[in-house]
Formats: sequence, C-alpha cells, structure tokens
Amino acid sequence: GKVFVLAGSLGMSGAAYLSSLAALRSGAGLVYLGIPKSLNSEAEGKITEVITVPLPETKQKTLSVKAFKKIKSILKDCDLLLIGPGLSRNISTQELVVKLVLTMKKPILLDADGINAFKSRVKLFKKRKAQSLILTPHLGEFSRLLRMPVQKIKDNRKELVSKFAEEYKLTLVLKGHNTIVASGDGKSFFNNSGNPGMATAGSGDVLSGIIVGLLGQGLTDFEAASLGVYIHGKAGDIAAWDKTELALIATDILENIPIVFKELISE
Repeated sequence: GKVFVLAGSLGMSGAAYLSSLAALRSGAGLVYLGIPKSLNSEAEGKITEVITVPLPETKQKTLSVKAFKKIKSILKDCDLLLIGPGLSRNISTQELVVKLVLTMKKPILLDADGINAFKSRVKLFKKRKAQSLILTPHLGEFSRLLRMPVQKIKDNRKELVSKFAEEYKLTLVLKGHNTIVASGDGKSFFNNSGNPGMATAGSGDVLSGIIVGLLGQGLTDFEAASLGVYIHGKAGDIAAWDKTELALIATDILENIPIVFKELISE
C-alpha cells in the first residue's frame, strides 16, 4: 500500500524519520512524508527511501492549515494516512489535523500530537467521514481525551478503553505495560511482548509506522493494531537482549523489525 505520513516540526524531525521508516520496514510499498517545507532538505538527506513532500508551514516551522489543499491532492494516490508524530500543538497545525480527520474518507491512524488536537473536542470523532480510524495514545494522551486522572484510567483500563472504542466506532491502542487494543465492535487484545526499556523517546513513532505498514497490506484495523503492537514489543525485546533495557533507543526497535518478520514468516 501507499502511505502518507504527516509528521515532524522544528526540533522533532526524528519522529517523522522513525514513523516513516517503520512503515517501510513493515511492508508499505511507498511512503510519502509531508513535512514543513523548511525541514524538507534535512529530511531528504536523512530518509532516502521516503518521498518527502514540503508543505506550507507556520512561523514556528510546524505544518500550517494552508497545507490542506496539497495534502488532499496527494491523498488521491495514497491508501491511508498517518497523522501525528512530532507535529506540535501549534493552533494552526491542530486545525489542519481536525480538518483532515473530519473530511478525509481514507483510513487514518492518529498518534501523538494528532490525538492532542482533539483534546476538549473528542465528540468530533463521531462526525468523521472515514470509517477506519485508529488511535494510539499513551496514558497521558488518553487522560487528556477523557479528562480523567491517569491513575483512574490505570484502575479501569480495559473497561475505559473498550467503552471509548465502542462509543466512537474506532480501534484504540492504549500504549504501556501490556498494551491493550480494543475495536469498535467489542474485540480486545492484550499484548505480552515488550519491556520497560521501550519507554523511550520515539518508541511510539515506530509503533505507529508498523501499524500503518500492516494496514496497507489489507489487514483490518484490529488485526493491524494487534499484530503491530506484538511486533513492536518483540523487536524491543530483541533490542533489549542485545543492547540492554537501560541503553535501548527507538532506532534499536526499528532495526529489529525485519528479524521479527523473519521469525513470523518461518513459523
């Protein structure tokens, strides 16, 4: 499949790098990376396998809502859209995210600052046109969506995740120890791969890329999310064995994705 990734801002181009390459490592045939135009040269030099798309930006060098028209045009040739890694919480950027989610019919995975754009307006998820929507929040992001303390979510994790997924007819991936995946039709999956060393900057960006890479191959939202969190955790386990949990970084997870696929294929 062809994946369009909207990611990155000044100081956060690494998130765009990790999510884009993870999508390629997980089977995406082609990845377009929409990034603020002033960061395009840097991205081109660092991510040689990805097609970069310089987009209109704000004064703070984040994606501007003025990028909507160009994104819409490119999406005609893409199968799905990943929004969020390293985007920032700039007001114009958040306006762009909300506009895309409400108007695009292509499958969407919303991560990180893409999720933060819906703080205080979570009900808008019900007004989207796309039937296929995956959210991948960590506890803090989910807390902001629900306006609920993190500890209360921890105490009622399965109930709250399942209820949210069913109410908004989407697939929700709540990241953390034993990541839980819940679908809009009542299915749930608890992941048992992974380790504490994966609680490191950029790890979530790799996960979002893995899931869209799988989604582009024809898996359902629930299948792609469930298999994606397992592969992500397994790659992290291999990395921890090699590097130790203490020294593990997100790039280590990225580099071990092919080993996990090799194991899965040989089984």
